[in-house]
Amino acid sequence: MNKTHTRAQLHRLGLAAVGAMVVVGVAAGPAAAHSEVSASDPRALAENVTLSFTSEAESDTAGIAELRVVLPKGITPDAVTLKEAPDGWKLTATPDGYAIGGAALPTGTDAEYSVTVRQLPDEKSLAFKTLETYGDGKIARWIEVPADGEKVDNPAPLLELKAAAPGAKPIAPGPSASPTPSAAPSPEPSTAAPSAPVASASAQATSEKDAGSSTGAIIGGIAAGILLAAAGTFWWLRRNRA
Repeated sequence: MNKTHTRAQLHRLGLAAVGAMVVVGVAAGPAAAHSEVSASDPRALAENVTLSFTSEAESDTAGIAELRVVLPKGITPDAVTLKEAPDGWKLTATPDGYAIGGAALPTGTDAEYSVTVRQLPDEKSLAFKTLETYGDGKIARWIEVPADGEKVDNPAPLLELKAAAPGAKPIAPGPSASPTPSAAPSPEPSTAAPSAPVASASAQATSEKDAGSSTGAIIGGIAAGILLAAAGTFWWLRRNRA
């Protein structure tokens, strides 16, 4: 009887331990992944890739109304376009990523949507930090990026990338909105003939010089005439005296 009783107790203890493990596993299950991302082509430098996101609903009182995503380095907001989303939800670019949302989803409904990215960057992994806003104003922040395999409480959606395909290259950036410097050389001072104002001034100086020469000649002629007249008068007076 004692052996049977002991076996029964051990059996009950074993069942209790298994039950405790199941409870712990259920409680820890949702914490394993709150927001996830997957890709149609998870390779570095892949083009026109569809990224699919799933954000789990955690609130018991309100549904998800908006998701704000911070894009990782190498993906710009203008390179992302909306592909699929809940009815009525729209995507709006932000300075560091995008926001997608609309009418709040029913309580307990996960938010699922997908976007198309022009090209993935040449990285090993991409973190998409996400803020979940519920209809009652509550915000869940999935923004932590684990380092060296450590576990975090609020992990950001993380996409692991494979090596780029052979020959894959970054897409050339689009035309810049800023003005492009002209390729034409800047004008340099001309070594040709003087401009009209300079030529006019030169001609004026030449004219004044010529006028001065003519005036001097006239004055000299008058002076010579006066001297001749004086000499003639002196000769005439002297002759009359004689």
